[in-house]
Amino acid sequence: MELTILGTGNALVTECYNTCFAIKDGDQTFLVDGGGGNGIMHQLKEAGIDWRSVKDIFVTHKHIDHVSGIIWLIRLIGTDMAKGIYDGEVNIYAHAELIEIIRTLAELLLQKKQTAAIGKTIHLIPVEDGETREILGCPVTFFDIHSTKAKQYGFTMMLPDGEKLTCCGDEPCSEFEEEYVRDADWLMHEAFCLYSEADIFNPYSMHHSTVREACETAQRLGAKNLILYHTEQTHLPERKALYSAEGRNYFSGNLFVPDDLDVFEIGSRKDD
Repeated sequence: MELTILGTGNALVTECYNTCFAIKDGDQTFLVDGGGGNGIMHQLKEAGIDWRSVKDIFVTHKHIDHVSGIIWLIRLIGTDMAKGIYDGEVNIYAHAELIEIIRTLAELLLQKKQTAAIGKTIHLIPVEDGETREILGCPVTFFDIHSTKAKQYGFTMMLPDGEKLTCCGDEPCSEFEEEYVRDADWLMHEAFCLYSEADIFNPYSMHHSTVREACETAQRLGAKNLILYHTEQTHLPERKALYSAEGRNYFSGNLFVPDDLDVFEIGSRKDD
């Protein structure tokens, strides 16, 4: 299985793409969030991922830098389905409130022929806090992060090799998530900026954390591999080095600060 980081930036970035990622297993892809526009198509192409392989999608919350790209994908998929040239069906998961937002946006912004498959072969599936679904042959448990900005879900995915991958969405891990985060083999956590530059970027006012705090959380909860994303873009050329240098003071596991399109090998199947 491959984990491809399609975007690493926060909502207002222009030099990289908004945070989203894909997990690919063979010819099937699980997409998590879509970024803020049709740039999702470029990112998938650059990653070598055929958008037609995306059969499962999870949207964490309604912010424009996470949901807008999904509408573009519905347009692509719906168009091919209307032409009778699309192979298979698509599941889009989100909490119930967001499912209705996605449905409404699609119906308002897209042509009827592009939305005709919704409810037939494009399935908008509401998930509850603690609900488990099977995606890529793996159990995926969704959970409410109890955001005070907008209702938001993260998820834990049990990989084929027994490892656990947890995505905390784009806010700091809260006490409500700790049971899902604890002892994660792979933890995906936002880090808006360096702790040393918190006075410049004001992450706390936006309900975000710094590299230091993300690393302290990962250390406290026993994560083995930590991937930091949803960052500012001022330090893009030096981001990996700067964030890693600060983070290693607080986290003893494997720390990764990816660039857009970086790929991680995860969840090897027993017959690989």
